[in-house]
Amino acid sequence: MPVITFKNLRKAYGSAEIIHGIDLVMEDHEFTVFVGPSGCGKSTILRMLAGLETVTSGQILMNGKDISQLEPIERDVAMVFQDYALYPHMNVAKNMSFALRLAKYPKAEISQRINNVAAMLGLETLLHRKPGQLSGGQRQRVAMGRALVRDASSLLMDEPLSNLDAKLRVQMRTELAIIRDKIEKNIIYVTHDQVEAMTLGDRIVVMREGSIQQHGTPQELFETPANKFVAGFMGMPPMNFMDATLVEENDKLLAHTACFSLPVKDLHNKHQLPSSGEVTIGIRPSALLPVVAADETSEHTLTLLIKVCEYTGSQSLLIAEANGVRVLVEVNSQPSFKVGDNIKFSVKPSDIYVFDRNTELAIY
Repeated sequence: MPVITFKNLRKAYGSAEIIHGIDLVMEDHEFTVFVGPSGCGKSTILRMLAGLETVTSGQILMNGKDISQLEPIERDVAMVFQDYALYPHMNVAKNMSFALRLAKYPKAEISQRINNVAAMLGLETLLHRKPGQLSGGQRQRVAMGRALVRDASSLLMDEPLSNLDAKLRVQMRTELAIIRDKIEKNIIYVTHDQVEAMTLGDRIVVMREGSIQQHGTPQELFETPANKFVAGFMGMPPMNFMDATLVEENDKLLAHTACFSLPVKDLHNKHQLPSSGEVTIGIRPSALLPVVAADETSEHTLTLLIKVCEYTGSQSLLIAEANGVRVLVEVNSQPSFKVGDNIKFSVKPSDIYVFDRNTELAIY
């Protein structure tokens, strides 16, 4: 059943509206990730849900009840902040129990909750330490523990891993995935990191300039993006985009770009195509495959000049060019070719995305 529902949710500061009529339903025990570039409004939505920002208009429903005007303490939510917001003069146990002590919970219940959550998060030996004596990852776990001891039905997390270094972020992503299966709560998570969104979320909500661009499972967003923005934002390295003109030749639909011509997947309903044939095509870097000698006669090829080769161990990212147009290519392991080589690559017609050049909406 739906647990949290946004109905035409709007937020404005004076005459400037920054959240534009959000409609969204989040289901029970779902991990929902809001992702988008900085300033797109994702943290503002989270803060409105927590009651830390007022709602200009619209509704926030929790289990069918409108909570839009309730005080934060009256909402069944707990929040983990980006900067952890720990009290430096209190030890871990007192930081975690702060809200419970304010609410005058019995000491025995406070102690039991602290011990249970500390065991879950691996904090048992750190309860008497102060935040200044902890690593970044440990402070992040304390902040999460402080939210979990409240036993709220929904856990809100605002960029909780952004202050950690790259290696620790990967480690904490894994820990979060394990914890989410233990706590059986609704988790609403905000990040600008596409990898975090793809690896953690049951559903992802892609935001841009205060509006939802698309929401769905990670696979849906990656394989069937609704528009050019979603296609370019979801997936690393990002999708290659090129202006093209679609024409029919010998019963095939071809995309003519400034650099090459490639056959694209045929469209059953040609009325979806702009009358001018002017579109933008998108190709993911991983969809471009080096051509072996036996396939050199294939019509699905393009020749690229290798400009940069970034070897990362299991994969290599190639920055290439065709007639001055930059193209990213992702290949497994270290390639045999080198900077300055002209290499043929193939791409399947089914791996070429087509977008309306004016509206940027996906055609297919």
